[in-house]
Amino acid sequence: MLDSIVEQSPAKINLFLKVISKRVDGFHNIRSGVTLVNLCDEVIAKKNSNFKITYKGNFAPSNNVFKNCIIERLFEKIEIKKPKIHFIINKNIPVQSGLGSASSNVAAVLRILERLDLYKSMNYNEYISIGSDVPLFVNQSDCLIREKGNKIINQIFPKYFFLIVKPNINCSTSEMYQQLNSKYFNYMVEYDLDNINEYDVGNDFEEIAIRNNKEIMNILTFLRDLSGAVFSRMTGSGSCCFAVFENLESAIKAQKKFKSSYPKLWNFVAQNNNTILNKL
Repeated sequence: MLDSIVEQSPAKINLFLKVISKRVDGFHNIRSGVTLVNLCDEVIAKKNSNFKITYKGNFAPSNNVFKNCIIERLFEKIEIKKPKIHFIINKNIPVQSGLGSASSNVAAVLRILERLDLYKSMNYNEYISIGSDVPLFVNQSDCLIREKGNKIINQIFPKYFFLIVKPNINCSTSEMYQQLNSKYFNYMVEYDLDNINEYDVGNDFEEIAIRNNKEIMNILTFLRDLSGAVFSRMTGSGSCCFAVFENLESAIKAQKKFKSSYPKLWNFVAQNNNTILNKL
């Protein structure tokens, strides 16, 4: 291999997220419109005397290693001998935020392994046990995801600019799903088809997140009132929230206003339909 290989690991935004039903296998049937944005972690693979994983960057753990590391779980699942590679993952994406950084990191590692002829892709169902968002990041395209995340239909979404903000709370995906009950399963199942329709709006996890943390409600209200905002929403199971704009100038103005009111909260202006992502 080369001395090092670098893969960009993008974040995702759930433009909408609906929970359809709970499955007998313990997963949930969902449908969500997902777009990839130019907020990226960076995964670097370097030759090494042994297998090693190190996290660095603003959102790395204090000891540079995550407990129950998803990359370790990946190698347990694909059952190949761990290569003599040092994976260095620069974490620019907030964790437990609904932006999918862990699953995106897995997909980036898989791309590296494929480039090195160490691995051939599995089907999407097998990826689900590693992380429910892994298939969409392996797919590398904006999409509508259905069922438990294993059914993916590529989509073309409008060009958007996003003001993404991180409240002072982390959201565990598994814990958020545990708080779902039958009252949330109100999507009209006859419209759960392979095309987006008028019922595909909102995020069913927002009510739970707001109940757990009023700051999320305040942030969503603030974002909705920003000049030029098309809509605002929480992404994934939280906690990151975003406002959508049709041009970069409006997004940057909104960011300045947000920083003035919430100077201590992380925020980022991102965009979808990016040239850099088309090269992944």
